[in-house]
Amino acid sequence: MKDLDNIPAVMAELGRQARTAAQDLAFASAERKHAALIAAADALWARRAEIIAANARDLEYGRDKGLSPAMMDRLLLDEDRVRGMVDGLRAVAEQADPVGEVLASWDMPSGLHIERVRTPLGVIGVIYESRPNVTADAGALCLKSGNAVILRGGSESFHSSQAIHACLVEGLRAANLPEAAIQLVPTRDRAAVQEMLTLTDSIDVIVPRGGKGLVGLVQREARVPVFAHLEGIVHVYVDKAADPAKALAVVLNAKTRRTGICGAAECLLVHRDVAETLGADLVQALLEAGVEVRAEGALALDGTVAAGGDDWGREYLDSIIAARPVDDIDTAIAHIRAHGSGHTDCILTEDDAAAARFFERLDSAILMRNASTQFADGGEFGMGAEIGIATGKLHARGPVGAAQLTSFKYIVTGDGTVRG
Repeated sequence: MKDLDNIPAVMAELGRQARTAAQDLAFASAERKHAALIAAADALWARRAEIIAANARDLEYGRDKGLSPAMMDRLLLDEDRVRGMVDGLRAVAEQADPVGEVLASWDMPSGLHIERVRTPLGVIGVIYESRPNVTADAGALCLKSGNAVILRGGSESFHSSQAIHACLVEGLRAANLPEAAIQLVPTRDRAAVQEMLTLTDSIDVIVPRGGKGLVGLVQREARVPVFAHLEGIVHVYVDKAADPAKALAVVLNAKTRRTGICGAAECLLVHRDVAETLGADLVQALLEAGVEVRAEGALALDGTVAAGGDDWGREYLDSIIAARPVDDIDTAIAHIRAHGSGHTDCILTEDDAAAARFFERLDSAILMRNASTQFADGGEFGMGAEIGIATGKLHARGPVGAAQLTSFKYIVTGDGTVRG
């Protein structure tokens, strides 16, 4: 582990240790996992000054790299955000332990009693960019679900992730759980990512959390299964039956609360019947909030920028939004199908039939009505935290919490039962 010049050897050793730890974690008691998470939360808060100091080094690195303001916001840790991580660890700790939960049971005429029971996946590899809080969230959720985890944070969050990881290890130590249950790749070298993607003997699933470039790389190169967390190309459709006050509150919050997160709205679609009234009011409010609006048609007011072809289906992660009028709800649905990423999409309407049509005919991981898309978050879904928003359709979808990091096995009981 000391020779960081030999990346294949370093990663192979991380994988070996994780596999051994996963075997112990699979039957670790709920009480010990709870104790580890509470001790880790206590350590995070006790070491908050140290974590914020480490983050200052990362912020300097990010400035030198020329990161955008939105990406710098993702990277930033202050006392409130450390408190958020602490609260997340405690929330995960207090959740019911998913391991061993009986999902279904039945008896067969043959005399067999069969149970489908939750079981850990094994070893999870998490590759993420910028946001150092993912270190705490992913570590906590993997531990809660009985999985060992290998974390590879972004190069820009290297020092922050190390400081947070040390607190997680302190929690494991306090609960007498294997310290290798939560490991952090100890180098910025990109070769470590390539090695992770091919550790088929050690890693059971890879979770990439980042931009299109990272997720695309992982999907192309991985030799192990992937939970894809793709772009958040989030649409808000304002129906002709939208309530103006609700629409104003939701659209502004969805775009401006935090522009650099995957639940931030990136495209505003407005029914043509209200484009020159409510739609114009929404665009004006966005402009006044400092948002660059790339618009066309009736939404192209003074102060907006003409939308280009590449503005549709784009994740800005910045104070920019695309906007266009649409003929009707079906045109909005067609636009989202063509340009969305299957992450989160929202309809603003008081018409139940319109909402039902939107929900029925779109297949995004998260669909919302009259609510800010910034709620697309595992913590807001009651999961305590999330490892990401899975946009694929196999195994896990939407916010990935502890329960989504399990598989199941069948427990079959007989009484000397034989098959005829």
